[in-house]
Amino acid sequence: MPAQMEYAYFITATGTDAGKTFVAEGLARAWRAAGRRVRALKPVMSGYDAAAPELSDAGRLLAACGFAATAENVAAISPWRFKAPLSPDGASALEGRALDFDDLVGWCRREALRSEGAVLVEGIGGVMVPLDANHTVREWIVALDLPVLLVAGTYLGAISHTLTSLAALREVGIRPAAVVVNESAGGVSVEDTLASLVPHAEGIPLLTIARGDPADFGALADFVLKGCR
Repeated sequence: MPAQMEYAYFITATGTDAGKTFVAEGLARAWRAAGRRVRALKPVMSGYDAAAPELSDAGRLLAACGFAATAENVAAISPWRFKAPLSPDGASALEGRALDFDDLVGWCRREALRSEGAVLVEGIGGVMVPLDANHTVREWIVALDLPVLLVAGTYLGAISHTLTSLAALREVGIRPAAVVVNESAGGVSVEDTLASLVPHAEGIPLLTIARGDPADFGALADFVLKGCR
């Protein structure tokens, strides 16, 4: 890891809308509040509305890192943007385009290397979302070889989705640095979710984010920093 890049993480999830961007935003804001530099990348986006870049995941990440959420800035951190709210393989096919996996990996590496302070790379969807006919987000994680934060929810079904994601990562030798349990609206309680996950997590730290409570991100940011040292 080059001297200017102090630490980097890949943020993935058990599925769409589990809270990857919410967690990345929270980490970015917590680190900035502590006087640290941070850059967040959202290399691949689907469901992108070019008329409202500030509402996109990349736009939210830019704002959290202290940058204007302009179309130009969104393009700089999210070069693969697709209109349809589908997995990247399907969304790109609708536009007659293809997401080149090697280009994606190479871009991420170059951008991380030229960044200062913290680098967050946010994936798309869940661990096994297809990027093209031969690669999923899981292969992207393996190729980048960054520590992984797996974001999970507490909705009914989240426990199975979390354990399935952990099993998929385990198959390729990936052990997440932590599972971030992001409280879902109207779901199972955080306490009950943790009680079910702990016996199956094989010692992977389980961290919690209370719904709408930014105070929890200070503890998460400190934990992530310590894990990189």
